Amino acid sequence: MTQPPPRVAGVKSKDIHVCRSCGTTALRWAGRCPGCGEWNSLEVLRAAPTGSVLEEMGDVDVSADPPTPSGVGEFDRVLGGGLVPGSTTLLFGEPGVGKSTLALSVLCAVAAAGHRALLIASEESAAQVARRARRLGPIPSGLGLVVTTDVDDAVAALGHHPRVAVVDSVSALNDGGLTAATGSVPQVRQAAERLCRVAKSTNTALILVGHVTKDGELAGPRALEHLVDTVVRVEGDRHGSLRLLRALKHRFGPTDEVGLLEMVGGGLRAPLDDTLGRRAALEVPGVVGTVTLDGSRSFVVEVQALVAAPTGTARRVAHMVSSQRLSLLLAVLDARCSVETGGLDVFASTAGGLAATEPAVDAALALAVASVTMGFAVSRSIVAVGEVGLAGELRAVRGLTRRVREARRVGATLVIAPADGDLDDVAGIDVVRCGSLIEAIEAARSASK
Repeated sequence: MTQPPPRVAGVKSKDIHVCRSCGTTALRWAGRCPGCGEWNSLEVLRAAPTGSVLEEMGDVDVSADPPTPSGVGEFDRVLGGGLVPGSTTLLFGEPGVGKSTLALSVLCAVAAAGHRALLIASEESAAQVARRARRLGPIPSGLGLVVTTDVDDAVAALGHHPRVAVVDSVSALNDGGLTAATGSVPQVRQAAERLCRVAKSTNTALILVGHVTKDGELAGPRALEHLVDTVVRVEGDRHGSLRLLRALKHRFGPTDEVGLLEMVGGGLRAPLDDTLGRRAALEVPGVVGTVTLDGSRSFVVEVQALVAAPTGTARRVAHMVSSQRLSLLLAVLDARCSVETGGLDVFASTAGGLAATEPAVDAALALAVASVTMGFAVSRSIVAVGEVGLAGELRAVRGLTRRVREARRVGATLVIAPADGDLDDVAGIDVVRCGSLIEAIEAARSASK
């Protein structure tokens, strides 16, 4: 167990006890943990002495330390301009989704801009990290590397005052003052607390790379999210090329921005063309374009459907679209539009790797199924948006004007939209307002002839 820190006159220091099983803290030792009920699991943890200085809030200079651009534009978009000095950002996502690649790209860009950058690697050797860095391009000077699993070594490395530092990953660090296993709740929380504290004192923008559970949620104690300033999730299919960055928490700005990156041979970059799913040249039944909104971004997505004779019990397979919405739409098509799919296999997906699960995709998904069932192809210049109700009505969606403008930007000439909902005049594109799904099917069929 580590030695207690020296006491400083006039400054209070308090010991706490941490449960090695669940991470519950207590001011006094007890034979049984008040959180999980485990016996003899509380361990003493010496807290460092703290002090405080009273100052006028209006006198605080907020312009002295502007955000540091990460060098990855889509990451800066999510962060609201860059990494705030002294802040801690938690980056997590599924294994293989590109967390380490993104973090290393940020460090390389920061070092190339003339700042000191540091990577604290706790899961890979120096050779492994250097080999991956060279795949991203030339390694700039000013990029340091420390390979360790000891929290004390990581804290000491931050004492060199880098502008940006990355810990990959925080779950692999170990504090010798705790007997709990590496990756356990007490270890992860203790490591994060110490690193956050040092980052603030050294004015270092710190990025912690975290793991996920089998359910895709952030691994470790829930308190980890409260300790950090920003939580960013990297989303995407590891077998695909597209990645979404989404801020779940951000103390320095809004959380409604999303970033879009593409995994290529040289790392992650902004897609050359964000008109996702509109690259297919084929015009066949079962393919309909739509526009989705995610935060302040709008994306054109191609929805695809296929209907086939079953080899046994009819199946419903949904990929990158909502399976619940697909089942609802098949029932509406059958009951309200006389499009029967009850005895057929129905497959639905999106092209391009971007999920489309919001209700505004209903119209395009229903049109895709109807067109392949009825045997007509929807023109690639047509985009459909709108939510479908159980009565077969086409319901208003948010941001209709933004969706129409995005459709016009990518070359669409006609938008099938709900009859309700505010819509500003958008020059250069026609809008057909439909009150029901059956009207939308007829409008698409007539415009595609």
